[in-house]
Amino acid sequence: MEVRSIYRYAKISPFKVREVTRAIQGLPVSAALDLVAFSPKKAAGLINKTLKSAVANAENNANLKVDGLVVKEATCGEGPTMKRMMTRARGSGSRILKRSSHIRIILTDEIEIKKRDKSKKAKGGAKKPPAKKAPHVTAPKAAKETATAEAPPAETSSQKSEI
Repeated sequence: MEVRSIYRYAKISPFKVREVTRAIQGLPVSAALDLVAFSPKKAAGLINKTLKSAVANAENNANLKVDGLVVKEATCGEGPTMKRMMTRARGSGSRILKRSSHIRIILTDEIEIKKRDKSKKAKGGAKKPPAKKAPHVTAPKAAKETATAEAPPAETSSQKSEI
């Protein structure tokens, strides 16, 4: 069963909220709450509030256990934008856009929680074979060309007789 919670008209840009919502998507609720609780962003506090509301909806309205809940979807849409003016040089003005957002979180108990075994990967995981080295190849033509280019040309017997 799916349970949702929506925080409307949050006074934060959706661009800033999406970074945190993408991080919690697909996580179990306990892991998502931990991630959001220790994040230093303002958006994390707003998402924490919405996530706790969704958990409360699941417990009270749908009679679901918190242990089996997974964040199925965490999205952020644009809300209305307040337009303000700020004075600039030479009597002109520029526009300030104060953006707001709608945060939506959907929890479900239908997705299985997959736990990772850290001990297997760290200890007995398959090791990669060492990289093969390329065989050492010398270029005899290149060596001869550089040697002839560096050395002065040899004098022939006909040149010696003229001098």
